[in-house]
Amino acid sequence: MDSVAEEVPVAMLYNDNPFSVMMASPTDLEDFALGFSMTEGTISDPSQLLRIEVRPSLEGIELAMEVTDSAPIVSMPKDATRNLPGRSGCGLCGASRLEQVLRMPLPIDRPTTYSALALRVALSSLEGLQPMNEAAGSTHAAAWALPDGAIEVVREDVGRHNALDKLIGAMRRSSTSTNEGLVLLSSRASYEMVSKAAYAGMAIVAAVSAPTALAIDLAKAAGICLVGFARSDGFNIYSHPQRLLDLEAAHLAAV
Repeated sequence: MDSVAEEVPVAMLYNDNPFSVMMASPTDLEDFALGFSMTEGTISDPSQLLRIEVRPSLEGIELAMEVTDSAPIVSMPKDATRNLPGRSGCGLCGASRLEQVLRMPLPIDRPTTYSALALRVALSSLEGLQPMNEAAGSTHAAAWALPDGAIEVVREDVGRHNALDKLIGAMRRSSTSTNEGLVLLSSRASYEMVSKAAYAGMAIVAAVSAPTALAIDLAKAAGICLVGFARSDGFNIYSHPQRLLDLEAAHLAAV
């Protein structure tokens, strides 16, 4: 006997108009709808998303979202929709124009910092807060860690970008601030992951695996401290190291 993770098509509809189909884990779908809408720019404020209806079917799941007339999706051109389904490993698949992919968020200019010692604390507890991955071994997690290293919110999904969208949606729904804290990723830090964090206002991103060159460039431009190969005994810093404090103390503690 073995446990396996579910991966189902999730169709995103705005005012009954199809936008995209994402391959995702069928959990925390209301969080997914809000987080995806925020990071894709289909809404600019959570108040523009009036209602979310989860519609299961034999083929998959529809997330039918009702938005206000002021939501950006209402005035988007028709080619802004995704032409291909978003695979669980690809958060940008199906985008029809280059500007849909390489969107530049506003820089994060507030003086957000985080303790490197607290980062070690958060990393040491992340693995124990992933029940789906513990059962199936095939999902990713995105977590929000408080300044003391305590993890406040965790979301899991077969797609790393879906997990981050679910985390952002959960934080927006509960009015959890992104001003003080750090986002942990159990995956690599690809461009779309840093982009989503930037749009959510998350100034510090720590990924268990490696970043890409484009992700590093975006982090530098967006004012994000990007950490890769994050382990409880060490990590690499690729941009804005001034946002991480007590680096020498954390190094000595790791040694």
